[in-house]
Amino acid sequence: MSKVFALFIAGAAVLLAGQLPPNQMMATDDFQQLPGEERVARARAARDKIVRERFQQADLEYPPREIFLRWFKNEASLELWARAGREPFRLVNSYAILASTGGPGPKRREGDRQAPEGFYEIERFNPESLFHLSMRLNYPNASDRLLGDPESPGGDIYIHGKDLSIGCAPVGDDSIEELYLIAFDVCNRGQSRIPVHIFPARMSGPEWTRFSAAAIAENPALERFWDQLKPAYDFFENRHHLPKITVAPDGKYITSAE
Repeated sequence: MSKVFALFIAGAAVLLAGQLPPNQMMATDDFQQLPGEERVARARAARDKIVRERFQQADLEYPPREIFLRWFKNEASLELWARAGREPFRLVNSYAILASTGGPGPKRREGDRQAPEGFYEIERFNPESLFHLSMRLNYPNASDRLLGDPESPGGDIYIHGKDLSIGCAPVGDDSIEELYLIAFDVCNRGQSRIPVHIFPARMSGPEWTRFSAAAIAENPALERFWDQLKPAYDFFENRHHLPKITVAPDGKYITSAE
């Protein structure tokens, strides 16, 4: 496994579990009684053929050279994109997000129940998660640290299994097995940074016009924030290449071509 991604041990799973009230804690099942390496082995035995078929259908080798994830909060959808070299990314699959909390807009503090919005990366794999398997995002990022609560911005945002969460993306056990294996294998092949872009919704078309107008009417500050996200959304929609995204001294996202 790449040195960039350290396996996240059971103690971190306890931190994640603390996001949920006691009546929503996960009951221990047979899978969760296994150590991390055996969980990954069992997931591979169950899902490897399916994963390879998905990439074959997308006319891509497996593991690919690079993957990219897009999370749409309003549509409760997580897209997996991949490519073999420098060509445009291809959509491999979309996974349903099975539960959500909060509403439109970024996460700014611990306990606000929000899922983030912005530009992130997978920073840790957790094979001993209380939520089957999980992958942690690097929230708070540089922008969040500038614009969020300076003392308690929150953290422990995961893509994980099961069907409940607060602020995370629960995709169910089968789907997290696929996503975990793909990200794990791509990491081992050499991708050091796996980007995850989180948007309030698909930021184009009449549905976006209606959604954004209603949300901005309730919270006018969202318009300025979403104006920072939309250039990156449009760039990828038009080119299927990733833009360069940086954070200005005031915490704003800046999108430019590579």
